[in-house]
Amino acid sequence: MNPTVDEVGLRPALVIFDCDGVLVDSEPISLACLTAGLNRIGVDIDVETVRARFAGTAMPSIMQHVARDYGIAAPEGFVEAVKAETLRAFDAELRAMAGASEAIAALDLPRCVASSSDPVRLGHSLGLTGLLPLFEGRVFSSVEVARGKPFPDLFLHAAARMGFAPESCLVVEDSVPGVTAARAAGMRVVGFTGGGHWGHDPLGADLTAAGAERVVCDYPALVRIIAGAQAP
Repeated sequence: MNPTVDEVGLRPALVIFDCDGVLVDSEPISLACLTAGLNRIGVDIDVETVRARFAGTAMPSIMQHVARDYGIAAPEGFVEAVKAETLRAFDAELRAMAGASEAIAALDLPRCVASSSDPVRLGHSLGLTGLLPLFEGRVFSSVEVARGKPFPDLFLHAAARMGFAPESCLVVEDSVPGVTAARAAGMRVVGFTGGGHWGHDPLGADLTAAGAERVVCDYPALVRIIAGAQAP
């Protein structure tokens, strides 16, 4: 059994936040846009299946899975169209996760973002919700590494760029691929189920099964976990 944050009792040197579903409540919006796009090109899939299979996964990997499992190759311009539709939906609906801004601003630890989203979407999401100043210059995208989540490359890249050893990092993640990637990187992980896409399972059993040491559903609980991990 993996040790919990409290059992380890070590102050993390760096907190790495996923973006979608952790900092911003974007997953219900983006998953709905992706589902609608896949349906348009003949992929018979519903939003819950898209959530279970693709949440936290970069678009290139998603399209590889669709081609392999459904036998449908996306037409030219499909990914770009879905991304544009998603950004338009963000403009109308996207919100920061409740309590995120205040909690992160008060966090007395180095922090960064490591996300499967591309840099344009990351900048758009964090800028739109007012969170970008909290992470300026410390936002890392899966396009910067050879392999996205569930491989450890992105988290290792973020830690290296920030100048910290993997074992000293604490990751906050909302998806199974993200938790898997963090554990493969040798990092501790707290699962987060405060996003709208987690209404089916606020306890996050699949995040625990993937290796999350604790699962929390809001920022006050997350702050308590990190504060406990800060104890000398």
